[in-house]
Amino acid sequence: MRQDQEDPYQRRSAQVYAAADRAGSGSVASPRAVLYDAVLLDRDGTLIEDVPYNGDPEKVRPVPGARAALDRLRAAGLRLAVVTNQSGLARGYFTGEQMRAVHARVEELLGRFDAWLVCPHDDADGCDCRKPAPGLVYAAARELGTTPSRCVLVGDIGRDVGAAMAAGAAGVLVPTPVTRPEEVVAAGWVATDLPAAVAEILRRQQAVQPSTPTTEPVRTALVVRSDSAGDVLVTGPAIRAVAAGAERVVLLCGPRGRAAADLLPGVDEIIEHPLPWIDPAPGPVDPEAMRSLSARLGAVGADQAVVFTSFHQSALPLALLLRMAGVHRIAAISDDYPGSLLDIRHRVPVGVPEPERALSLAAAAGHRLPHGDEPVLRLRRDAVPPRPADLGDPGYVVLHPGSAASSRACPPEVATRIVGALADAGHRVLVTGGPDERAVTARVAAAGGTDLGGRTDLAGLAAIVADASAVVVGNTGPAHLAAAAGVPVVSLFAPTVPFGQWGPYRVPTVRLGDAAAPCRDTRAASCPVPGHPCLSGVDPGDVVDALQTLAVSGGGGR
Repeated sequence: MRQDQEDPYQRRSAQVYAAADRAGSGSVASPRAVLYDAVLLDRDGTLIEDVPYNGDPEKVRPVPGARAALDRLRAAGLRLAVVTNQSGLARGYFTGEQMRAVHARVEELLGRFDAWLVCPHDDADGCDCRKPAPGLVYAAARELGTTPSRCVLVGDIGRDVGAAMAAGAAGVLVPTPVTRPEEVVAAGWVATDLPAAVAEILRRQQAVQPSTPTTEPVRTALVVRSDSAGDVLVTGPAIRAVAAGAERVVLLCGPRGRAAADLLPGVDEIIEHPLPWIDPAPGPVDPEAMRSLSARLGAVGADQAVVFTSFHQSALPLALLLRMAGVHRIAAISDDYPGSLLDIRHRVPVGVPEPERALSLAAAAGHRLPHGDEPVLRLRRDAVPPRPADLGDPGYVVLHPGSAASSRACPPEVATRIVGALADAGHRVLVTGGPDERAVTARVAAAGGTDLGGRTDLAGLAAIVADASAVVVGNTGPAHLAAAAGVPVVSLFAPTVPFGQWGPYRVPTVRLGDAAAPCRDTRAASCPVPGHPCLSGVDPGDVVDALQTLAVSGGGGR
């Protein structure tokens, strides 16, 4: 029995750090292991044609295909709510009675909604409900009896996506002529129209449900994720799904991901071995090392292997070794023709978040998360040490400026200014980094933070992150540690990889940085553009504002 299996579904026990524990807001989660309970929809430009400050029901015109799309959601059992900014109320352009008449006409044409959530304020009012603030999303989740992480919001401008992200919900942008190009570039999920958005919501929902659950008992499952710490962490939900249907789970990982593998629930045994077709700076292929690995994998006695890879990696070299090791049931994602190397050849559209991409492969192999286990990132509590007592009370902000890939690191001069701005705003700042980043963290922390560079391993960093009010970090492992602890993230996201795939998953997030920078989608490990323009222009004041949006106060409270 694995160490964290006192509960039959050990992922539900109190011995696990989980995002749902931090972000619940008193809501009752669905017992079904699904991605979404509810779809939230912007009104003007999304459900109906945008008529500025409309108080006349006769001017209501649904967007093409809206009724049929909404009926598909209703038929799938999803609850629907409208979340809409209506500053015309504050400006006196129409009355509440007129607005309600417009809403009655919308329901006459499009069917009943389970809730209407309206912000009646103008920008100058400073409320917490006007999008892109997350107040309407939180209110809708409460009204619908769910959590923001189980909601997806569909809207036509960046404010809609920003509100969804800040609450930890998924956001889908359906551009219209009024949508700014920079909003389209920054959105992690874009659909051509409302019917297309609905079709993809339902496809993603279905993709994590096994069409043919495994009927044969799985005594030992071999799961593979040979990559960096962040890659291993985002595969955690899929590994838990496999663990729910297997008596024993063995994880093959590489040296860069071993520390993260030690933190995952559901793993009984770990095999550490570099894979030269995965590692970013591999040495020559050593035939003897490959023979040794094949023999080691054969000794596992796996009934099934599930090979998780990133969207740009190939599972086929390892599949060949697994066949040679005698594994008879192998599942992997592969766009390339696998011949007889795979029993289950799975495909995933571009843009799906990495945790969901992996969950869909587990589902294709017949596995699903058990009832009560949310599809969020989690860590084993028994693998995380106590937080150092000399750090004081919880409620600080963690700034992690570095990254294993320098293209995704925050420029030190920018990080230094951010620390100064946070300190001036009353935040207590801890600056973290690895042993090779001590010079950078010392320089950055000198602006008003506490330098923790080189003081912790990954498990120790997880303990520090878990007690933070927020984490300011780029696209790197600590962002996924924050997601696993349910800690809000200010994401200084370099667009070398897609935000929709690699952004912090199901945790309140504000994204900063230039999403349209020339490095976009290059996957470059080193910045290919002089001056690091995607992050060098980040305004420290925007980081302070982002924390305010995430309800993180300068006094350390939330």
